[in-house]
Amino acid sequence: MSITPLAAVPSVHRAAPVFRGRIGRDARSGHYAVPHRYRLHLSTACPDGLRLAVGHGLLGLDAGCPVTFLPAVPDCPGGGHSALRPLYEASAHHYTGPALAPVLSDDWSGRIVSTHAPDILRDLDRFPREGRVSLYPCGLESVIEAVERMCAEGIEEAAQRAGRAGAGPAERAAALDVLLDTLGRLENRLAGEQYLADDRLTAADVELWVALVQLDTVHRHHLDASAVHRIAGHRALWAYARRLATHPAFGRRLDLDGISRRHHGRCQGLEAAGAAVQILDWAGLAADAGEASRR
Repeated sequence: MSITPLAAVPSVHRAAPVFRGRIGRDARSGHYAVPHRYRLHLSTACPDGLRLAVGHGLLGLDAGCPVTFLPAVPDCPGGGHSALRPLYEASAHHYTGPALAPVLSDDWSGRIVSTHAPDILRDLDRFPREGRVSLYPCGLESVIEAVERMCAEGIEEAAQRAGRAGAGPAERAAALDVLLDTLGRLENRLAGEQYLADDRLTAADVELWVALVQLDTVHRHHLDASAVHRIAGHRALWAYARRLATHPAFGRRLDLDGISRRHHGRCQGLEAAGAAVQILDWAGLAADAGEASRR
C-alpha cells in the first residue's frame, strides 16, 4: 500500500511530552518488557487514551499490563488529573506542570516511563503475550506512519480548521477540501479491503478508527449539515468504522458520554447544523460489542 503524505497540510504542532522513556527488548534498556511491571493510566474520552485502550485490548494485555481508567473530565487546572500527581512528582523534582494523561508508569520504581502515546503503543507491542497479534508488523512501518500522518493532519487538524469559530469562509472551505480529499483516498483504499494494510488489523486501523470516532462524535458539531452529508457519503469508510466498532476491543472502550462531557468542557467553538446529522449509531454499536465480549 502506498499512501503519500499530505504535503499541503502543515504538521500538527503538539506540546512536547514531558517524559519519553522507551521500553526495550532486554534488561540493558533499563525499562524492558516484562509482565506485571508496568501500568497504563488513561481516559477513553481522550483520543490518545482511546487509541491505547483499543491497542491494549487487541494485544490481550489485561493481565500483563493493567489499566487504571481516569475520569473523562480532568479534575485539575490545565487538563491534569489529581490521581497522576504523585507519579509526576516522583518522576520530576519540583514538577509544577499539569499531571496529564495518558501515562505509562513503572510499578517497580513508582515513576513515569512515558507520556507520549505513539511511543507507548509501539512499546506495548513488545510485551510478551500469547498469540501472534502484532500492531506493527515488520515491513508495514512506513504504511502505518503514513496513515498516522493522514489522520493527524488530513482528518483531525483539517476538521478542526473546517469548524473553527472565527475562521473565514475561504479558510473553512479549504480545510473541508483537505478533509474530504483525505477521506476519499482512504475510501478508495478500503473499497474491497477489510483493513488498511496487508489484510490484517494493525495500528493503522486503530488510528483511523479513533479519528473517525472523533470526526462523528466531536468535529461534526461545528460543521454545517451539507459538509457532514458529504463526509457521510464515504460509504466504504463508514462501513469499515461500523464493522470495527462491533469488535470488543474497539466498541467496548467507547465512552460516548465521556467524549461528550470532555468536548463540552473544553470546546470554545460554535455548534452548527451538522450536530444534528449523526453518521453512525455508536451507542448501538458499542452495545453490540459488549454483547459479543460476553459470549
